[in-house]
Amino acid sequence: MADQKIHITLFGGGHVGSHMAKSLLKLPQVQLQQIYNRKRESIIAFENETEIIDDLSLLKPADLFILALKDDIIEDFSKKLIKFDTLTVHTSGSVPLSALQTQSKGVFYPFQTFSKDREYIDFSHIPILIEATNTQDLNLLNRLGNMLSNIVQVVQSDQRKALHISGVFAANFVNHMYEQAAEILEENQLSFDLIKPLIMEVAQKVQDLSPAQAQTGPAIRRDEKTIQSHLAFLTDDNQNKIYKLLTESIQKETKHD
Repeated sequence: MADQKIHITLFGGGHVGSHMAKSLLKLPQVQLQQIYNRKRESIIAFENETEIIDDLSLLKPADLFILALKDDIIEDFSKKLIKFDTLTVHTSGSVPLSALQTQSKGVFYPFQTFSKDREYIDFSHIPILIEATNTQDLNLLNRLGNMLSNIVQVVQSDQRKALHISGVFAANFVNHMYEQAAEILEENQLSFDLIKPLIMEVAQKVQDLSPAQAQTGPAIRRDEKTIQSHLAFLTDDNQNKIYKLLTESIQKETKHD
């Protein structure tokens, strides 16, 4: 069994699905035999590499169904697959294992931010968090996970939700801060390129230091003159509120020496 190919059908042509398809197609131990999406045009880029379908009646037998779908449709969509005796997994950080309605079920969650416009993402450094209801299914997911990544870990649904929430803070919220910074720079005829070395240094620092150790800036220094000067400069009400809120949060988390 260990040297046999894993036959997989992937459902979804969005951010996660498209990148997972690209990576699965590179694995000699995997046969990505079909990709399903309700809108065929979303998966048309794969038509020369595998069979693409938009009709569930065309599904072939497989070892694994991977649902790379929006969180709010996973449960209802899985009901359509109950008649298949196939291990079915979703790729969500927040949806519990119990949401899947198939008999054999699991989770195969790549913990990374995915954008469809990115040409390729190397899965080898992406943590893959797995969960299943029995040892046999867990072993299959572990085997597939190790083909893709150097980091595979079994986690329970509540742990996975905590990880997903931490990712929202560390990635989605941080990226929104980049957007705010870009707006301030553009309004003052400055290039976003000027701030990129700072972004890279902060990201690099937390590889070696804890976030608390890496924190700098006027908030942690209690530099009130600078803080008030910044607030006076920010005429956008939303940016002003964000600055105040984050300044207060930093100061609550740190002791004033």
